[in-house]
Amino acid sequence: MKYTLTLPLDLATREKLRAGDTVYLNGDIYSARDAAHKRLKELKDAGKPYPFDIHDQIIFYVGPTPGFGNHPIGAAGPTTSTRMDPYTPMLLDDGLTGMIGKGRRSQAVKDAIIRNKAIYFIAVGGAAALLSKSIVKVEPVAFEDLISEAIVKMTVKDFPCFVGIDTLGNDIYEE
Repeated sequence: MKYTLTLPLDLATREKLRAGDTVYLNGDIYSARDAAHKRLKELKDAGKPYPFDIHDQIIFYVGPTPGFGNHPIGAAGPTTSTRMDPYTPMLLDDGLTGMIGKGRRSQAVKDAIIRNKAIYFIAVGGAAALLSKSIVKVEPVAFEDLISEAIVKMTVKDFPCFVGIDTLGNDIYEE
């Protein structure tokens, strides 16, 4: 199936999606890679709040390059998701709705996806220039010292991806 979806995703929308579905996302997503995830865990461990409300949000595993001309962002391709696996169950349990990345996920992440009725989206690797065309606005959020790994809020329009793991745990890599 193909869907054009407006973020944030409500539970009914997440539950109708199936592994392999094509989706076009519209709304706000947040970037975060390895270093940002480590800092989010440090905040959680210290009993401090996250720098943005993660409830019902989607994190894109990306380290975008700076924009140029009238483009708010340069290349924005997905990074390998397994590097975030140690942190993902915590974030999902704290209210994160989903993630965008590439590659397989651990069983602990799949279990957390099912438990929280979340979604794992897959963006096509090697298409960073194409994906960046769907990012229409970028705002810094946290950890700016991490440069390309800082957390930024990105407004996307018709951002293309696939459902990699659905709320039932169906996995595109296994089917």
